[in-house]
Amino acid sequence: QVQLVESGGGLVQPGGSLRLSCAASGSIVSINGMAWYRQAPGKERELVAGIIIGARTNYGDSVKGRFTISRDNAKNTVYLQMNSLKPEDTAVYYCNARIIALGRPYEATYWGQGTQVTVSS
Repeated sequence: QVQLVESGGGLVQPGGSLRLSCAASGSIVSINGMAWYRQAPGKERELVAGIIIGARTNYGDSVKGRFTISRDNAKNTVYLQMNSLKPEDTAVYYCNARIIALGRPYEATYWGQGTQVTVSS
């Protein structure tokens, strides 16, 4: 059984910062990639940022230069540092990971439960 647990969401004023964390736990053999997605009310879920083996990263256009994704392989944890937050960043943020679990020969995709980020004055 693999679980992703997110933390760090909350209410912040425009221009402020938040740091999200997502820890993967369970019978993990390897984690091939981790990412953050977000979904605002009435909108489709979109990629915010991703990081793969070798620390290669990619970002959604709307967050480039403001958000930074990083990963601690020893802790099976991914972080999202969000700076210069805007009201349009308000959404539920979901952690995503591509993991090979013990007893499974293939990679599977797992999702966290989501954490709310609200940017408002």
